[in-house]
Amino acid sequence: MTTDPAPGKTEPAAVREVYLGLGSNIGDRFGYLREAIRRLEEKGLRVESVSSAWETEPVGEILDQPDFLNAAIRVRSELEPEVMLDLLKSVEADLGRETGRPRHSPRVIDIDLLLMGDLEYESDRLKLPHRETTSRRFVLAPLLELDPDLCLPDGTRLADAMAALETDLEGADEGQDIRRTGSLFEE
Repeated sequence: MTTDPAPGKTEPAAVREVYLGLGSNIGDRFGYLREAIRRLEEKGLRVESVSSAWETEPVGEILDQPDFLNAAIRVRSELEPEVMLDLLKSVEADLGRETGRPRHSPRVIDIDLLLMGDLEYESDRLKLPHRETTSRRFVLAPLLELDPDLCLPDGTRLADAMAALETDLEGADEGQDIRRTGSLFEE
């Protein structure tokens, strides 16, 4: 039996396991990723784990640019999706990310909201899980490092998505080259 909270009280917000993808390909890439994590913690996200850093070739609409350094982090948060997105955008802005540039442009920092527990959500600004979670090696590799058994809310195993992607990319002239470079906190 569930009961309504007492008058004037609200239900506590659900704490969710949240996965974020981070990337940088301008300037001190390691430094920008580390600083983004520090600022996310300052803003109240509880960082539970951080993947290795992965160097990745650019994908998308602009390929003639420096390689990216990517990572994933797992945090715990009670924030709702739109509030979380605003927090991520504020950290990007604080670190000097320019807005109004073409999609997939070079950037000092990119923080993507990939998964929020078993939440499926869509608005004009945001889709959860992130649209490219299962189609990008630079997203899947760090996520699987954090949790080899990670699944999407619909039950799709990310390890299966990675295996399918590896098969699809086999023999391709251009692809999604990724290389683990080691710990994000050691150089």
